[in-house]
Amino acid sequence: MQWIGSALVIGAVVVWGLLDPLGMGSFFEGALAQLTRKLGWLYLWVVLGLVLTCLGLAFSRLGRLKLGAEDEEPAFSRPAWFAMLFAAGMGIGLVFWGVAEPVSHYLRPPPGVAAQTPEAANVAMRYAIFHWGLHPWAVYSVVGLAIGFFQFRRGKPALISSATDTLPWPWMRRVGPLVDGLALVATAFGVAASLGVGALQINAGLARVFGLPVGLGPQLAIIAATTALFLASSVSGVDRGVKWLSSANLLLAAALALAVFLLGPTVAIIDNFSNALGAYLSELLRMSLRMTPFRDSSWVSDWTVFYWAWWISWSPFVGVFIARVSRGRTIQEFVLGTVLAPTLAAALWFSVFGGTALHLQIFGGQPIAAAVQADIATALFSVFDALPGGTLMSLAATLLVAVFFITSGDSATLVLASMSRGGREGDSPAWLKLLWGLMVAAIAASLLGAGGIKALQTATVVFALPFTAVLALLALALWRAARDDERALSREERRLRDRLRHMLPPE
Repeated sequence: MQWIGSALVIGAVVVWGLLDPLGMGSFFEGALAQLTRKLGWLYLWVVLGLVLTCLGLAFSRLGRLKLGAEDEEPAFSRPAWFAMLFAAGMGIGLVFWGVAEPVSHYLRPPPGVAAQTPEAANVAMRYAIFHWGLHPWAVYSVVGLAIGFFQFRRGKPALISSATDTLPWPWMRRVGPLVDGLALVATAFGVAASLGVGALQINAGLARVFGLPVGLGPQLAIIAATTALFLASSVSGVDRGVKWLSSANLLLAAALALAVFLLGPTVAIIDNFSNALGAYLSELLRMSLRMTPFRDSSWVSDWTVFYWAWWISWSPFVGVFIARVSRGRTIQEFVLGTVLAPTLAAALWFSVFGGTALHLQIFGGQPIAAAVQADIATALFSVFDALPGGTLMSLAATLLVAVFFITSGDSATLVLASMSRGGREGDSPAWLKLLWGLMVAAIAASLLGAGGIKALQTATVVFALPFTAVLALLALALWRAARDDERALSREERRLRDRLRHMLPPE
């Protein structure tokens, strides 16, 4: 029952937000300013280290190890597997920020770049891919690999502490419950932030298509309705609800992207994809460690540090979930599927939606930038307004966000319930899923009332900080365990070869 302490912390924050929303918003804003100013470098170094860890695991001899027995086959097909991890990992965020982030960078680029210039447009695309590419998926991948490795190869529970307890320091076993408690709190707030963002965009979409009002009341009603749907889905289990919804949503997202690609500036989108991906790869290391020590600028803190903190807060949830659906895959296949493939998908998404938005703003005279400045949740719909069939695409995008909302909440309740009962295999009780689903929804509602998207962002960064150190320990534990297993496997292979040579007659 260690999860009760985490639940009490979460409940206290929810009550605080209901009783004193302005005070809570002010507290988190001040905490965010202190953390990003003094510890922003820590997020950058830790996340870059996780990228290098993933690449080292995948492209060394360790990559051949399986998450499970050596003859075990994957439980899900590749398309279903990718759909589930992608929907759980960042579905809502991509739809929300696909237009809003590149245009925001175009209007307010990193220090040293003039705003609203061709250079600003190029930098905007490069940083959008950077913030949604290798780094966030490497965070997810390390957590998923660590949990899957110890669960399926060592028979441990699906908990963060199952990996950290293997480190050669006795005190790590004593802090195991604290590690798992931090994972629960970080997960709840990270998922709640994403659900709050989803509610904002669903509200904007319904307002655009049906003329419904925009405000806190409708957003709370959206949270209530979608929470009821994802709770109903979570009770049906991962093999049915999550799998079917994720696959359907991936198809809908692909159809929407294809429609914009064909109806929008197709050639410009292709050119933008090639240019942005090349710039991203060539500037990767510099962007990974960029700070601004000689400039009075908060750009890196507002964007890169915030994103890294957001991915870290999501990592226990996404890591446990993708580990659960990845049994039977090799480390190399896991990294290729959870790091490289999603990075390419994110680059395509931003090239289609962000590239179209910038092209319409710069060459088409469309007021996309004005829409972003007025209400960031309406950015995507302002692009649809400039294309044929805009109303239909707005309706499809609203449905897309709603289903991503359901799949994220669905996956989160499954993971939170599993972690609460000690990471044991098997379906969790329905009452536990309902409890966590309602708590996540309550956090999202409380943070929206305390200051909207700004409160969602600041709370995420604050609660992600303690888990940053846990991630570094996870990476170390995973590397040590994989190295030991690979050495044992190599010794066994040598013994088998020696036996085979002795059994064969001489030539």
